[in-house]
Amino acid sequence: MKSSSTQPPPPPQQQKPHAVLLPFPAQGHVNPFMQLAKLLHASGFHVTFVNTEHIHRWLVRTRGPESVKGLPDFQFRAFPDGLPPSDKDATQDPHDICHATQHYCLQPFMELMNQLNSTPEDQEAVMNPPVTCIVSDGGMTFSTKAAELLGVQHATFWPASACAFLAYLQFDELIRRGISPLQEKPLEWIPGMNNIRLRDMPSYATTMADAAGDIILFHTIKNAVRNSLKSSGLIINTFDALEGPVLAAIEAEFSGQLYSIGPLHLLGEQIGSGSDESRSRIGSSLWKEDLKCVEWIDRREADSVVYVNYGSFTTISAEQLMEFAWGLAESKRPFLWILRDDVVMGDSAVLPVEFLEEIKDRGCIANWCPQPQVLSHPAVAVFLTHCGWNSTMESVSAGVPMICWPFFGDQPTNRRYACSEWGIGVELSVDVKRGEIVDLVERVMSTEEGQGMKQRALEWKRRAREAIDAGGSSINSFTRFVEDHATGVDHGANA
Repeated sequence: MKSSSTQPPPPPQQQKPHAVLLPFPAQGHVNPFMQLAKLLHASGFHVTFVNTEHIHRWLVRTRGPESVKGLPDFQFRAFPDGLPPSDKDATQDPHDICHATQHYCLQPFMELMNQLNSTPEDQEAVMNPPVTCIVSDGGMTFSTKAAELLGVQHATFWPASACAFLAYLQFDELIRRGISPLQEKPLEWIPGMNNIRLRDMPSYATTMADAAGDIILFHTIKNAVRNSLKSSGLIINTFDALEGPVLAAIEAEFSGQLYSIGPLHLLGEQIGSGSDESRSRIGSSLWKEDLKCVEWIDRREADSVVYVNYGSFTTISAEQLMEFAWGLAESKRPFLWILRDDVVMGDSAVLPVEFLEEIKDRGCIANWCPQPQVLSHPAVAVFLTHCGWNSTMESVSAGVPMICWPFFGDQPTNRRYACSEWGIGVELSVDVKRGEIVDLVERVMSTEEGQGMKQRALEWKRRAREAIDAGGSSINSFTRFVEDHATGVDHGANA
């Protein structure tokens, strides 16, 4: 949040600082970490991108071995997560991953770090400098101990929203007050989150009594967020104008340096992290992107298309699949619908022949797509989304209103802010019905209320761009991070 110069200078030393980036093993985390990694590389850092072996193998299958070949100063490494082999093309169970990160990952990660630091020759040490900082996902809590053992800087990158981070910080107080898991009680005591309801908090706060797994996730995430406060730096993919009061409340709780550097994908365009041809070939999508859907959108009129994507983790029932299908069909609007192979719980996403016949001239169904490119297309009028933070930020940045259908985790909190704070979304009921989909599509695309949402969305688009332009809050914050981590000296304590 604090300002500095407008462009990140190259680190002032011959031997590059060496940043190890460690994402949580899921698409919604790997992708923003890759954006950050490219930004650091473009700013003069030697980068090592560390995935679990499961994610590393998945990337190779999807994008080919060239995708992890890297560059002399941008390398990929992997370590075992301690879990038994799972479906090679499926996201691992979050309960299992959380257990593994707490119990199995520190030792193999330390072995990898020692390998990175073991180059003895001075000549090679310039090419492969020793690790100077670890930038880890908040969920990879073992990295705090690893950085301590190595004696290097440690920053936490929080890929979710600032409002979700602040909400997670309240979990101890929810327990103390005996509130969770009630549903509708207003929470008027949280700084920076006026009149938020419990149903708007991350889902683990409202479902923790339902299953043992939810209790585990509740306490795991609660502890992970508290652990993040031990870092010398906390990075969040947001911008000050969007979440200013929330960022101020976090800063009051945090003794280190807070860096709000979003929207990351726009910041990459500004700094040029994707302009280098060799760096641009490095990707992070775990699903093969279908570019034919972009060609399909190119043939549509401006502000005509309903775009539907549930993200990389959401699953739906076969009944919900049918409601979405016929809701889109009955809307009579052109639509692009992203359906992963594993989106239907315990089944494949099979659609009836009569539905396919009904929508053949105005519907496009694909397995995955380059979402920022789709959302920025002038044909896209509304985004039916699960409200994952990457999707939310990309929609905000593109000026596209949202129909919000959160699945779990931080998504209910993001929905609340999109609908109630920023005025760019409407809420779809959990028990989705086709008629409601039709009504909400019309509400956003054809009413005065919808026109107001569109105008507010365009204003947020302007402010997002302002944040990453020269002198903007996010580019200044990123510059400050580069300066603070260019020498390996801890700049964590606030003055």
